[in-house]
Amino acid sequence: MKHFFNRRETIVTEALDGLLRTIGAGDLARLDGYPEIKVILRADWDKTRVSVVSGGGAGHEPSHAGFVGKGMLTAAVSGEIFASPSVEAVLAAIRAVTGPAGCLLIVKNYTGDRLNFGLAAEKARAEGFRVEMVIVADDIALPDINQPRGVAGTLFVHKISGHLSEAGHDLADIAAAARAAATDIVSLGMSLSSCSIPGQPHEDRFGADDGELGLGIHGEPGVERIAVQGVDRLVAIMAERLAAGLDPNAGYALLINNLGSVPPLEMSLVANAVLASPLARTVKLTIGPGPLMTALNMNGFSLSLIRLDAAREAALRAPVGPHAWMQAKPVVAPSVMPLAKPATQSAARKPSQDARSRRLVVTVCERLISLEATLNGLDAKAGDGDTGSTVATGARSVLDRLDTLPLADPAATLGAVGDILSASMGGSSGVLLSIFFTAAAQALDGGASMARGLLAGLERMTFYGGARIGDRTMVDALEPALKALHAKGLEEAATAARRGAEATAAMDKAKAGRSAYVGSKLHGVVDPGAHAVAEVFAAVAALHAAA
Repeated sequence: MKHFFNRRETIVTEALDGLLRTIGAGDLARLDGYPEIKVILRADWDKTRVSVVSGGGAGHEPSHAGFVGKGMLTAAVSGEIFASPSVEAVLAAIRAVTGPAGCLLIVKNYTGDRLNFGLAAEKARAEGFRVEMVIVADDIALPDINQPRGVAGTLFVHKISGHLSEAGHDLADIAAAARAAATDIVSLGMSLSSCSIPGQPHEDRFGADDGELGLGIHGEPGVERIAVQGVDRLVAIMAERLAAGLDPNAGYALLINNLGSVPPLEMSLVANAVLASPLARTVKLTIGPGPLMTALNMNGFSLSLIRLDAAREAALRAPVGPHAWMQAKPVVAPSVMPLAKPATQSAARKPSQDARSRRLVVTVCERLISLEATLNGLDAKAGDGDTGSTVATGARSVLDRLDTLPLADPAATLGAVGDILSASMGGSSGVLLSIFFTAAAQALDGGASMARGLLAGLERMTFYGGARIGDRTMVDALEPALKALHAKGLEEAATAARRGAEATAAMDKAKAGRSAYVGSKLHGVVDPGAHAVAEVFAAVAALHAAA
């Protein structure tokens, strides 16, 4: 798997410096001592309040350095990728930020972190520092294990402890609140892939159709394989496991965490699925969805919940300095506003019938629907393979609304078709055709003939779309066809459309549309839009001849 890096040995130090260069306003600093000492700390810290220190291996960004700032961590100690920081690095952080008020260490429950942070705490106490340590073990993937892992739920403890420190609470109170919070957190993760470490060989253990439930944030195998299925079902499985550890009468905050490479679109689907599941009955606040504690490029997500009381809710909702933190927000239902009505009465076209117009519309739409596979095949060689599906969707939408069309009024029919396509037909093709029919309708309303009206629609479509003859688009067939229709008639228009479409096969490179990004690989391939135009004119000509 490919990664962006210079040298494996400097990945973490260069990444931390990149954070400092982009954080702005000098809010953060690092301790001298690279590469052994990798500590990011608040540049404005005055040691009058309890310092809150956490950390662990790199690879979980924005955790931990991304949460250093007002209202959260005072300092974060980083190790190498997925490796605990050393005792000396943790001790250096404690010395740098701790005054008489003392220091709270927040540690995820991994052996290396417990040992290194624990020994650092002992050494710091021997030097006269007041230090308390809280271990977070929120992962419920292995319910019978003596030492559950600490995962994304640790961030709740960061936020609550940082808030109490900022408010001036003493070390004993903050440590007690942090320990109590840690016992009221449950987390569970799911992924469709493991993660890969830059500079190391990677072999994904996952099959093509399976994922893992309950895997760790370092790529540790999950507790069970799970078949890839709809996100609603996957979330339901997780929700059932999580609900077993919740009080159904209590309120909870939910953290929806991207483990690294799930696209934002899919994370929103996850959020929707969780908040539509029975688990949502107990959720009062949400944090995310977003990357908060990642596992490099793992294609997975985790869900964490903490039981709320008034103090915890206030702490989680309080604003903070770190930009990586996502504000806790109450759960709300989607807000729906009514569609605006047409601005004028003329825009609200009344249905009417005309047998000839109906046959024409049905013929064109059925021909386009029959071409779905053919056009997709052509587009797969020049684009993303969806032209046929897009066109067929628009045609089906027109047929579905056939009885609502003002078929006795050609101008109104063209305008109505333009409206339908703008709402139902995706991509640039839908917009371009909507412009074409809308402008043609306006020209007909102004007294133009059908041929001249369609040419007016073409002029507006090419004005906005930018395509011209020779650019290898539908215009190569549409323009000569409409000019022939105006000058000579329908049969000649069909012939001109066919010739224009065939001419696109000799064009090595498109100059407009998505095909323009493909390069010189299109020789011998007819443009799918031009082919559709030719087929439409052929169908209409045949209908006219039969009549």
